[in-house]
Amino acid sequence: MNSGAGPAETSVSGPGRRRFIGALAGAATAGALSSAAACASSEPWDRARAERTRREPASSAAHRPRRERQLFLGTYTSQEGGGSGIGLATYDETTGRVTGTGTLTGVPDPSYLALHPSGRTLYAVAEREKGGVTAVALSSEGRHKVLGTRGTGGAGPCHLSVHPSGRWLLSANYLSGGVAVHPIDGSGALGERTDLVTHSAPPPGPGQEGPHAHQIITSPDGRHVLAVDLGNDTVYTYRLDGDAGTLRQVSSATLRPGAGPRHLTFHPSGRFAYLANELDDTVVVCAYDPATGRLRPGEPQSTGSGGGTNHPAQIAVTREGRFAFLANRGHDSLARYAIEGGGARLRLLGTEPVRGEFPRHLALSPSERLLFTANQKSDSVSVFHVAPRSGELRLAGEPFRAPVAVCALPATAS
Repeated sequence: MNSGAGPAETSVSGPGRRRFIGALAGAATAGALSSAAACASSEPWDRARAERTRREPASSAAHRPRRERQLFLGTYTSQEGGGSGIGLATYDETTGRVTGTGTLTGVPDPSYLALHPSGRTLYAVAEREKGGVTAVALSSEGRHKVLGTRGTGGAGPCHLSVHPSGRWLLSANYLSGGVAVHPIDGSGALGERTDLVTHSAPPPGPGQEGPHAHQIITSPDGRHVLAVDLGNDTVYTYRLDGDAGTLRQVSSATLRPGAGPRHLTFHPSGRFAYLANELDDTVVVCAYDPATGRLRPGEPQSTGSGGGTNHPAQIAVTREGRFAFLANRGHDSLARYAIEGGGARLRLLGTEPVRGEFPRHLALSPSERLLFTANQKSDSVSVFHVAPRSGELRLAGEPFRAPVAVCALPATAS
C-alpha cells in the first residue's frame, strides 16, 4: 500500500491503499499483544565488534570521543521477508556508518516508533487488525525490556507520539479512522486507554471508504493536539485534558477533495506547519494560530517528482527552521526546500535520490548532521550528511540492509 499503514498492498480506486489480509488479522492474538519481556538477539557482527574492542588498548578506548549513537528500526513481523521485532543498531555521528547490534523480539509489527522525552522509553505501534501500542524500557547496556502492550481500541495503528509532558501517549488508528490516548506512568509503562475518538465527519474523500487517521502530534507550545486523517482529507485539532487524558475537538481544516493528507510537521516558530499530501502528490504550507489551534492550508506545491507516480510520505524540518526535507515514494527521492518568510514559504531547491526504493520514513539525527531514510521496498536504510549552511545532502556510503525498513529512529541520547 502506498501510504504504508499495513503490510499488504492492494490497489483501490487510484493510488494503492493498505488492507490487512485475513492472515494478518488472525496473527493479532492475545499472545502477540502480551506483556512478556522480550530479548535482544545477538548477530554475527556483534562478535566481530567485540573482538576489535578486546584487541584495542584500554588507553585508546578511554580517550576516544564517543561518536556512536543508537538507532531503532521499525518493520513488519507478519509480512514475508519482514523483521522479527524492533531492529537495533548504532550509527557513527561522524561517518554515518550504521552497524547492526541485534533485534528486540516479542514486539509485533512495530511499523512506527517514538521516544519518550526522557529518552528512557521507546514506544511502538502494533499495526494489526486488533491494534496495540507497546512500551520498551531502554538500557544503556542494551538490556532493553518490553513493559507491555495496550490495545488502541481500533485497527491498524500506524503512528504514535508522546505528549511533551511525558504523561500521555497519542496514537492514530489508520484502518478504523480514530485516535487514542494512553497514560504513561513513572516507569514509562502504559495504562489503560483514557480516550478513543473516531473521525465521523466530514464524509470520506474520493475513492475512500471511510476515515483513515494517519498521524497525531502535539503543537510546539503543547496547547493542542492535531490529528491528520487521509480518508477524510481533514486535519482535526483537539484540546487534551491533562488530568483526565481526554480529547475535545476545537477546530478542523479540510483540504481539497482527494488530497490525502498524511503527515504534518511544524516550523519551530509554531506559526506555520507543512503538510505532505499522499494522494495528490503535493505539499501545503499551513498558517497556524496557537491561541485557537486553527490551521489554514495554503495552495498545493510541487514535491519535485516531475509529475510521475509519487506518494509523499513525511517532512522533516531543521531546528533553526531554515530547511525542510520531504520523502518521496515512487520518485524515490528526498525533496529539499528552503524555508522563507519566517516559515510562511517553501522554495524547492531540488531532489536527491535515496539510493533505495519507497522511502517510507525519514528522520534527522539530534545533531542534524545526518538524515536517515527507511526504504521499505529495498529493505534498506540510507544515511545522508546534511550541509548546515545549504541543506545539501551527500550519501554516507552504501545503504544499510534492514528487512522491510519502515522506520529509522535515531536516539536522542546514548
